[in-house]
Amino acid sequence: MSFLKNMKNDSAKFHGNWKELTSIEQLENALKDSHNKPVGFFKHSTRCGISARAKFVLEDDWNIEADAIDFYYLDLLQHRDVSNKIAELTQVHHQSPQVVIVKDGEAIYDESHHDINVKEIAEMIEG
Repeated sequence: MSFLKNMKNDSAKFHGNWKELTSIEQLENALKDSHNKPVGFFKHSTRCGISARAKFVLEDDWNIEADAIDFYYLDLLQHRDVSNKIAELTQVHHQSPQVVIVKDGEAIYDESHHDINVKEIAEMIEG
């Protein structure tokens, strides 16, 4: 069952329009698109309690307008090759859970575990 099917679309807090990231080609296109609008990647291990908690907090605290960023969800267990490619192309060491924000082709924010912070993400994409 995919994340998108599990996500509560009517959530009062979560306003993101998350996309499921499943291929390196899709990743490369997203990085190209980061020259027009910031893109974000949430690397999630579906078997990890800390990752589940980070996902919940991210969704619950989310207050960023959907058109401000293209945000991608990556299931690490299904697509580890894509995660490795994110690390390679952004020069950000892999962690899980992890959020990486890219603007103009460069990583401008990366945090993992309990340090993932929606307020900081918002400040980075607005600045």
